[in-house]
Amino acid sequence: MTTATQAETMGFQTEVKQLLQLMIHSLYSNREIFLRELISNAADACDKLRYEALDNDALYGNDSELRVEIEHDAEAGTVTVRDNGIGMSRDEVIQNLGTIARSGTAEFLQQLSGEKQKDAKLIGQFGVGFYSGFIVSDEITVRTRRVDQEQGVEWHSRGEGEFDIADIDKPERGTEIVLHLKEDAKEFADAERLKHLVRTYSDHIEVPVRMPKVEKAHDEEGNEIEGSETVTWETVNEATALWVRPKEEISDDEYKAFYKHVAHDFSDPLTWSHNKVEGTLEYTSLLYVPGRAPFDLNQREGVRGLKLYAQRVFIMDDAEQFLPLYLRFMKGVVDSKDLSLNISRELLQKDPQVDKLKSALTKRSLDMLKKLAKDEESYQTFWNAFGNVLKEGPAEDFANRDKVAELLRFSSTHTDSATQDQSLAGYVSRMKEGQQKIYYLVADGFNAASHSPHLEIFRKKGIEVLLLHDRIDEWLMSHLTEYDGKSLVDVAKGDLDLDEMADEEEKKAQEETAKAKAPLLERVKTALGDEVQEVRITHRLTDSPACVVLSEHDMGYQMRRLMEAAGQPLPEVKPILELNPEHGLVTRLESADDSRFDDLARILLDQAIIAEGGHLEDPATYVQRLNKLLSS
Repeated sequence: MTTATQAETMGFQTEVKQLLQLMIHSLYSNREIFLRELISNAADACDKLRYEALDNDALYGNDSELRVEIEHDAEAGTVTVRDNGIGMSRDEVIQNLGTIARSGTAEFLQQLSGEKQKDAKLIGQFGVGFYSGFIVSDEITVRTRRVDQEQGVEWHSRGEGEFDIADIDKPERGTEIVLHLKEDAKEFADAERLKHLVRTYSDHIEVPVRMPKVEKAHDEEGNEIEGSETVTWETVNEATALWVRPKEEISDDEYKAFYKHVAHDFSDPLTWSHNKVEGTLEYTSLLYVPGRAPFDLNQREGVRGLKLYAQRVFIMDDAEQFLPLYLRFMKGVVDSKDLSLNISRELLQKDPQVDKLKSALTKRSLDMLKKLAKDEESYQTFWNAFGNVLKEGPAEDFANRDKVAELLRFSSTHTDSATQDQSLAGYVSRMKEGQQKIYYLVADGFNAASHSPHLEIFRKKGIEVLLLHDRIDEWLMSHLTEYDGKSLVDVAKGDLDLDEMADEEEKKAQEETAKAKAPLLERVKTALGDEVQEVRITHRLTDSPACVVLSEHDMGYQMRRLMEAAGQPLPEVKPILELNPEHGLVTRLESADDSRFDDLARILLDQAIIAEGGHLEDPATYVQRLNKLLSS
């Protein structure tokens, strides 16, 4: 008889209550995944005990055969999942079953709307784990004892806002979860149904998943002998680490099922790569490219990394040392016997083999993406989910900068679409005769980029410009300065040099215009004073009266706003004002009297700053000047 002591009732973390309610109602059509999640957790508990026992074999006691067991009781309407893994202490139970200790949880929950189909996808991005049990149960009881403790713990809840917890006597280590099935989920209290789910979702689990098998003795005539029932335990999964099996023996369905196990994802991966490498560095890797982003992808400090094994012995989850940050979306397993390990895992960080393995896995990942890029539809799915993260690559990984550059996709004036689907290789193949540079423009959004006055001369000449409208883009381009021997040039910075594509008459006309307008430029510079560093005639405008440009090495407006929002002090940057001598407003400015000249000059400057996506320090005065000019 179990005696409960130190019993208390505690409330769930607010986020848990929200997630439970949304999950129970949103994942109804995917309810069978509860068994996969519970088996995965049980297998992880066994892996963790195996790892701890590397240093202390006595932890196994008299029970060294790690396993997961599943039982059911159709009459009582229960399903029980138990393991003899590492178990949990009282504090661990409260932490693991009463809270969701993941950064960004609150932000994630704000995205949930109550629409079943939409929320099911979002919850799949979050990973449901233990809480998936409430999809099929109205009551769950957990009994557990950590391997290094004498006292067991019982946790019980109906998933309605609170849980009961108490100390109990539990002779065996490990965890037992009893699901009290809902009336409409009694189908799961069936041996064949449970076996089918194990073989569908958890066949690849290395730990044996066992179920009781009832056998009856028969007499010589083949009749059952009453009272002769014997119960044996039958292993119902393959129980072999999938990554150590030969590739030709593994089906696509098995690869996909294993991905869902390691990634805790509902959807299939876009692609995978399974490799066994022998030589100076021996390892086996199974890498996956997911089909959708987890909710915390953009949190660089979030959970990431591969599952690490040493000769099939689990070492750690989320081993982030083997891939750079810009590939943090990759999932999978790496198994190597060449890594120096100790129980504190400190040597893992300093082992030179780690750098070699990281370099090899990074190359493998980029090769996977290059191969995936041959399928435009699949690669577009990948880019829509992970493109912003991949853009971190050129700054973080100089050695592979060219490989990452090949994988980048952008919007472009070639398609005039906000969809980022144009590669640098595609741009180069479309370059005009004599063109030696790749031109791009950075703006706060696609519309701001596509309507920028800086594009006017390029559209007139039919020269393609990349339209960069993600927050990371200006930072990306500060590290990606050339591709295929051609420099990348921001059309909104420095002098615009299209001389290689201009004829002699055009060059001569531009020079003569600049000389003729010198008095006007001097007069505008005097009127604007220190607000601009220079005023000059432009050759980049055809329809707009003026534009502002920055010096070649100045920080762009987009990056300045990001830095300022982060509290970074920045030096003042004065723009260069360029005037279109063919425009009516500039002609009007040239003939204006002194009283109106200053106002019109400032209006042209303010309009140019607004068109560039900049912000006016005194918008009210701009409106007053404009109204005054319009009413006179």
